[in-house]
Amino acid sequence: MGAVTTTESTTAPDVEAIRKALASVNDPEINKPITDLGMVKDVSVADGGVVTVAVYLTIAGCPLRDKITKDVTAAVSAVAGVRDVRVELDVMSDEQRTELRKSLRGDAEEPKIPFAEPGSLTRVYCVASGKGGVGKSSVTVNLAVAMAERGLSVGVVDADIYGHSVPRMLGTTEKPTKVEKMIMPPQAHGVKVISIGMFTPGNTPVVWRGPMLHRALQQFLADVFWGDLDVLLLDLPPGTGDIAISVAQLIPNAEILVVTTPQQAAAEVAERAGAIALQTRQRIAGVIENMSWMELPDGTRMDVFGTGGGQVVADSLTRAVGSDVPLLGQVPLDPRLRESGDDGTPLVTHEPTAPASVVLREVAGRLSQRARGLAGRMLNVSPAGR
Repeated sequence: MGAVTTTESTTAPDVEAIRKALASVNDPEINKPITDLGMVKDVSVADGGVVTVAVYLTIAGCPLRDKITKDVTAAVSAVAGVRDVRVELDVMSDEQRTELRKSLRGDAEEPKIPFAEPGSLTRVYCVASGKGGVGKSSVTVNLAVAMAERGLSVGVVDADIYGHSVPRMLGTTEKPTKVEKMIMPPQAHGVKVISIGMFTPGNTPVVWRGPMLHRALQQFLADVFWGDLDVLLLDLPPGTGDIAISVAQLIPNAEILVVTTPQQAAAEVAERAGAIALQTRQRIAGVIENMSWMELPDGTRMDVFGTGGGQVVADSLTRAVGSDVPLLGQVPLDPRLRESGDDGTPLVTHEPTAPASVVLREVAGRLSQRARGLAGRMLNVSPAGR
């Protein structure tokens, strides 16, 4: 035993091996290695294999400081010869935060919307409905989580400024953190999310006119550091108002997902929401029919809200735009979909085998297969001289 102890005590941990281990630790908000972000202040090795790692936090009171400490400790502990790990936390200076922001976003003072840049490979889906109460937000949240579970990097913008509900449905009460001029969005169920509800106290209503709505949406898209997303979903307010127009201006290559119910009256209104694409020159990705039927204990179906609305909308929009607008799926009426939204655990995670979950996962799969591609994107081409 004595020989073993002597051998261990003379095997000092290698500093380079420790730094290599630290390169496997990502900042949980930025999702990049802390070594690349300039967050490793110092590494020192003392007798007996005691390693001290000094780490810069991006801001004082960083909400994820405990996770960073835990991840650094775990990574360094795995290095040969390390007997104990001590993590000392410091805070970046203003100059360091500026350099961090430049390394992530470039030198431009006015942030750009990355999803509107010609080289962007992020697929942007605007989830729209003609009227409220059709389950648009439930569909958005469950699609986002289903896509994230498929291994995609997914973000959600709760663009329904007046009727924001996405944070509750994703089960998050966390607030965004601000690093220099960047806003770091919270994550829930593997999805990054931002909502005006994260900036208002309690259940305070938002009383804004059009220009303020436009500016808020612009900040959600440009000031928030989303990272390298595969898919961005925007939960739009019902109808064809200011936000729908602003989205078309800010992200012209965004595609529209129309959510309706089987009811003919709802379908007529949903057609208008989809038809806005004719004016904005956006592509319609498809139609999702929600609350399609209720499955009874004896296996029969009750058409609570009628039948055929989703197909009517898809057929009508196909004729209007002159290209195929598919009915992507029919989601059965399931009380658990509402209950899981209230509980903050999306149905696709809570009850993955429920009929509604199966359909939503299939729709997510169809949309995911088209992620990060060029098909359907608007090309920034204009005639010479213009």
